[in-house]
Amino acid sequence: MTNEKIHGEIVRPFSPAIGKYKIPTDTIHKLNIHIDNIIKDQNKIEELYNGNNLAGEIKYEVKISKDFLEESLSNLLKNYVFNYIKLALNKEFKSFEIKSCWAVCQFESDYNPVHWHDGHVSGVMYTKIPKNFGESYKKINKNGIISFIHGTSQLTSTSLFDIKPEVGDLFIFPSYMMHTVYPFFSDQERRSISFNAFIDKEIASY
Repeated sequence: MTNEKIHGEIVRPFSPAIGKYKIPTDTIHKLNIHIDNIIKDQNKIEELYNGNNLAGEIKYEVKISKDFLEESLSNLLKNYVFNYIKLALNKEFKSFEIKSCWAVCQFESDYNPVHWHDGHVSGVMYTKIPKNFGESYKKINKNGIISFIHGTSQLTSTSLFDIKPEVGDLFIFPSYMMHTVYPFFSDQERRSISFNAFIDKEIASY
């Protein structure tokens, strides 16, 4: 697939595998420039607006342009998903198609309710994170985190896997896995890019 060495791990907090990776700094930079150019141009916002297709209560949810996806992102994501499937299932796919890819530019009080995605495999990567998500009345501060949900809580088994994301994080997971993003309180942006992809049906139904 590629000669570039990929570093990652599989996390199984409740059974379905979640892949945790770090994306290159130059990719973060390119993504931020691309998204900045979209959200500062009202015509591009209207052209690429994706909020009607998504669950979030978020103003700026825009599609990654097809040209940028093909030139700068598609092959990179393919390599990460290939590594994820290899580690999680010890299988190698032949078919890979990105169904959708979009940016979520989240500001204070924006949130994503519990939802799931289309396709076989989904992912979310982070290119901007506030220095602080704001104070909480609770002992455990969940402001701004992403929480993955599966099954029910039982002895020795939890149904939630909470993650406080950092810039450069990429998480890959089965598209059916429910997840939510809590509101935060900061004047800085929390920016993520998500994607849904199809792989070989034989592997996806494994």
